[in-house]
Amino acid sequence: MARDQALAKRIDAAVDAALAEGRLVGGTVMVSRDGEVVYERHAGLADREAGRPVGHDTIFRYASLTKPMVSAAALALVEDGAISLDAAVTDWLPDFRPKLADGSEPKITIRHLMTHTSGLTYDFMEPPERGYYASGISNGFDRAGVSMADNLAKITAWPLNFAPGSAWNYSVSTDVLGAVLAKAAGKPLSQVVREKVTGPLGLADTGFAVTDPGRLAVAYANSEAGPVKMADDHEVPFLASPLRYAPSRALSGNSFESGGAGMVGRADDYVKFLETLRTGGGAILKPESAALLSTNATGDILVTAAGPGYGFSLGAAVLRDPSATMLPTPQTAGTWNWGGVYGGSWFVDPSKALVVVTLTNTAIEGMAGVLPGAVRDAVYAG
Repeated sequence: MARDQALAKRIDAAVDAALAEGRLVGGTVMVSRDGEVVYERHAGLADREAGRPVGHDTIFRYASLTKPMVSAAALALVEDGAISLDAAVTDWLPDFRPKLADGSEPKITIRHLMTHTSGLTYDFMEPPERGYYASGISNGFDRAGVSMADNLAKITAWPLNFAPGSAWNYSVSTDVLGAVLAKAAGKPLSQVVREKVTGPLGLADTGFAVTDPGRLAVAYANSEAGPVKMADDHEVPFLASPLRYAPSRALSGNSFESGGAGMVGRADDYVKFLETLRTGGGAILKPESAALLSTNATGDILVTAAGPGYGFSLGAAVLRDPSATMLPTPQTAGTWNWGGVYGGSWFVDPSKALVVVTLTNTAIEGMAGVLPGAVRDAVYAG
């Protein structure tokens, strides 16, 4: 690693402040420029109670960082001819037939799932008394022991929020996509992702099962009194409803493999994955397929989770117009990014050849707290 000392000083200050102010228990920040890692910091504790520090080999819960990996696997199956982006989900899941409020049954395509324009939602996107939250539909990081069949049945029973393709809403779409991939390939989703993405890239610690529980970071949640260790059913205030967590899900082995939130892995593994996509797909995708993960596919539809100025590709938010965003950003047009509710975030700025990954064990500081923006600003300050 060729360490950029000026860059290191700026990012170190952001990380040190998060630790000193009690916003962060532990995490890793990595910056790659032109394919070379120029900053890598492992800070704080992976397990506060045991005094175990974060290290290069610490395994984090990816949460929604899972989505781009599953989307990449989907595009690999498109290349194989096993699925088609504009084919109906019912071609592989014949019983998955959610209806609109008027009782009509629209066609939901693979593309709708990948762009989050399917009409589906998440429990935390609506008030607790309504829909998914009240119905007990799993978000993929709660409720250990839920099966895919049961979750799909509950999703199907609830009306769609809008006609597919007409709007954008963050949702369980990638969980449904994972079920499609498993059916189309005739094997578990974990095997599909291993064969199409993590295996070819040599990401041995990244997948739907924890390779070494002793290296898994403990999950913590921010509170007014500082980070608290999570137990199952822990709730963190978020949007319309709290985020509900089940940290044991990563170790249970009896939960459905969530294409939207179920993977774990190391920070350097994720950097390698993003760098592979940035440079054209490498061993996992053809360049034209890799480009679908970084190119806006939703036109002018408002991507509510990202805000004005953003579009959405087949797996991530895409910055369309930096001047239109709600908060100022130094990132250039074409930057793609996302985050995960266990405390992770990342972005790729193609014009600067930048890949930046922040993985923490503290929700939601590492995703939507002060730290991600401070790291981003530190990267661009030079």
